[in-house]
Amino acid sequence: MRRIVSLIPSATEIVALLGLTDDLVGRSHECDYPPEVCDRPVCTAPKFNPAGSSLETHQRVTDLLQSALSVYRVDAAVLEQLRPTHILTQAQCEVCAVSLVDVETAVAQLTHSQPQVISLQPTVLHEVWQDIQRVAQALGVEPNGLADLQQRVAACRSVTALMDWSNRPAVACIEWIDPLMAAGNWMPELVELAGGKLPQTAATQAAGQPHDPHPFGTTGKHSPWLTWEALQAADPDVLVILPCGYDLNRTRQEAQVLTQHPGWSQLKAVQTGHVYLTDGNQYFNRPGPRLVDSLEILAEILHPNHFQFGYEGKGWERMVT
Repeated sequence: MRRIVSLIPSATEIVALLGLTDDLVGRSHECDYPPEVCDRPVCTAPKFNPAGSSLETHQRVTDLLQSALSVYRVDAAVLEQLRPTHILTQAQCEVCAVSLVDVETAVAQLTHSQPQVISLQPTVLHEVWQDIQRVAQALGVEPNGLADLQQRVAACRSVTALMDWSNRPAVACIEWIDPLMAAGNWMPELVELAGGKLPQTAATQAAGQPHDPHPFGTTGKHSPWLTWEALQAADPDVLVILPCGYDLNRTRQEAQVLTQHPGWSQLKAVQTGHVYLTDGNQYFNRPGPRLVDSLEILAEILHPNHFQFGYEGKGWERMVT
């Protein structure tokens, strides 16, 4: 009998993809999809107050990380009661969810169960596929649903692969608003699959190598901090705002900080009306099955004449400037 505890939203969505939602007995405080998991006991909590502006949140997290390995805590007492057979967690980002060290420490305190800990650390799309297969194997089921996800990606690729690279829009994805952070890991890959390209900068032109670090994110690498000077110099065709942990309404509110910068109104994307707000919490920043939805959102934004998936209004909206 499986008793699964998932401590990261993307893993919870993998469990659902595999048809094992009924076996999920516990979740993290951030796991909220699919909706039926919300009645499961919560096993984690943040060590900071998540309310406040993006700058205030950044400062609180930074202060915590100077003295702790994680900004979240695991409730070992709840885990003891749940008696899990499997715990899904991550080792990708200490800001996104509880750390693997915290989970292992909590598991070491358990007396009524010895769960298998499965740690996920995807940085690119194919590693998400591998995680789905690995979780399925650990839980003793077939990776149902994976083929459909891959087919949806292939459907987008089949259209965008025919697009002239020189005519693709230059897309800057913003993962945090204050201070500015570009989007790394799988995001540059999704931009290319959706028919866009990263903005050109003097540094990337001089380097001449596609795998050199890019100020707007490098596939498979952590998201980089971004200066306003670099954003203004690159002057992208499209700006996609996708803050980690923010839904569409919160993103809309926080994006007003951007408009207060003196260089905002001079950006090409602002002047042409190509600034887009997204639900970065439900999509983009969860390396699970809905990265495919995220790809479709980007494709819909960048090439509306080719793609209409119906995400507008719930997954993204055009920013009114």
